[in-house]
Amino acid sequence: MRLSALSVDLDSLPHYCRIQGLPESLLDERARSVVATKAIPRLLELFAQHGAPATFFVIGADVATDGMAQALKASHAAGVELASHSHSHDYALSRLPQAQIEADLLRCEEALSTVGVKPLGFRAPGYTLSAPLLAAVAARGYEYDSSTFPATPYYLAKGAVMGALSLLGRPSRAILDSPRVLLAPRTPYRPSLRAPYSRGEAALIELPMAVAPLTGLPFIGTFATSAPWLLVEAAFRSLRRDALFNFELHAIDVLDQSDGIPTELVRQQRDLQVSARVKLARLGKLFAWLGADRDRVTVLEAARRLRPLV
Repeated sequence: MRLSALSVDLDSLPHYCRIQGLPESLLDERARSVVATKAIPRLLELFAQHGAPATFFVIGADVATDGMAQALKASHAAGVELASHSHSHDYALSRLPQAQIEADLLRCEEALSTVGVKPLGFRAPGYTLSAPLLAAVAARGYEYDSSTFPATPYYLAKGAVMGALSLLGRPSRAILDSPRVLLAPRTPYRPSLRAPYSRGEAALIELPMAVAPLTGLPFIGTFATSAPWLLVEAAFRSLRRDALFNFELHAIDVLDQSDGIPTELVRQQRDLQVSARVKLARLGKLFAWLGADRDRVTVLEAARRLRPLV
C-alpha cells in the first residue's frame, strides 16, 4: 500500500504575527480574511486541476472571520475533509491540563458544526504534543492525530529564530517542543497516551508529517515552495519507499505580498517573498508526482487504511 495525503493548516495571519513577535494591529481587514478570500479558492482550484483529495485543518476561532464559513462550506462540498486544528491555536495548548484542552477541542467542534462537519482528525498548534493533549484528543473520539514532526533541521531553526527574536525584545509566542520529538517514529504508528512520541496501544493512529530519512529535512509546504528545486527533488526521491507521504502545507504557502500582506510581516516571513504564481507551479508538479504511483487520499482515509497495519 502506497498512499499520499495532502493537508493544509488554515492559519490566519494574526497567528504569524504572534510567531514573529509583531503586533496584530499591522493587519487590516483584507489581511485578516486573506486565507478565506484568496488562499482557499486557489487551493480548491489546484486540487481540482490535479484530482487531488485534501484535508483542511481548521482553527475554530477563525470560522467566524469574514468569508471563512462560506469558504469552508464550499471546501466541504468539493470533497475536502475538515479536521480540527484546535479552537484557539494557542501554541502552549499542550501545556494545559487535559480538562482545559478538551474544552478547547469541544469549542472547535462546535464551530465546525456550523458548517455541517464533525471533525475526526486533529493537528496540534505548532506541531507540539503532550500526554494530556493526546489523551484529550483520544477521549474526544478522534480517529487520528497528525502532529508529530521529527525534523531536526526544522527544530534547530525554530529554536534559533525564537532565541533571536527574544534578544531583539520581540519574543515569539510559539514554544519549542521537547527534544523527544526528534526520536519519534517517522512513519505511521500507534502512540502511547503517556508518551506521544513513542509507540503504544492507543486506539487512534498517529500520522507524522513527511520528513526525509537520514537528513531529517522537513518536506512541508515552505520547503517545497522555497528551497532549491534540486534539493526538493532529492528529498522527494528519498521518501518514495514510505507507505504514506503525508504532505502538509499552510494556507500562506499560496500567498504573497501582493495579497495585501504588510511589509513588516513579509520581511520576517520570507517565504512570502516568493510569488504565489511560482509557489502554485511548484505545488502542481509535486501533486502530479504524488499521484503518479500512489493512491491519493484524505488524511482520514489514510488513517483508516493504515490502522490495521500499525
